[in-house]
Amino acid sequence: MPRPYVLLSVATSVDGHIDDTSADRLLLSNSEDFDRVDQVRAESDAILIGAGTMRADNPRLLVNSEERRALRVAAGKPAYPLKVTISASGDLDPNLKFWHHGGEKVAYTTDTGVEKLRERLAGLADVVSLGPAIDFAALLDDLGGRGIERLMVEGGGQIHTAFLSQGLADEVHLAIAPLVVGEADAPRFLNPASYPGGSTHRMHLAEARTIGDVVLLRYLPKQEGRA
Repeated sequence: MPRPYVLLSVATSVDGHIDDTSADRLLLSNSEDFDRVDQVRAESDAILIGAGTMRADNPRLLVNSEERRALRVAAGKPAYPLKVTISASGDLDPNLKFWHHGGEKVAYTTDTGVEKLRERLAGLADVVSLGPAIDFAALLDDLGGRGIERLMVEGGGQIHTAFLSQGLADEVHLAIAPLVVGEADAPRFLNPASYPGGSTHRMHLAEARTIGDVVLLRYLPKQEGRA
């Protein structure tokens, strides 16, 4: 089966951070941009976040608009996209909101974590081992086999880094907020890695627009941009 189209969605500060180091989540997007993200979710067949994001933010990860859910159902789709997460260790709390809202869920793990996670999530999610380590290409193959055509990846930095550095991302939605975090230890959108084409590769800029005080940049990493 063909792999899904992979869209990375992220909001950052001007200095490239996706959060600060405080106990509370830093809200980078504005209300208009949150609504845009809800629309992108509604257009997706699956939404993925990593274990770190689940632990830090405890999100429900839903399509919030009742109208958008109704349109999905009218189109023959489930009201909510498939919710996907990744944990190499299998150390995920079954009480997190992610498991108890929305529709179907899949948790990807490793041979080491699979038994632990199946025991913890009994009845809450389909648990799949990707082998001795997390294999992102195998993950996409499995999602393709489930009929997923469009995957929205919402983080965090380690997950975004893996998809982009392995050449698995087809599109990037980068929303830049008018904030400066300025903390060296604050999490970033991307971590150091070897990226396709190296530092001279220019991605194709498909769109740039303002959404209130946020700027949305839409890049196509697999296409060459122009200097």
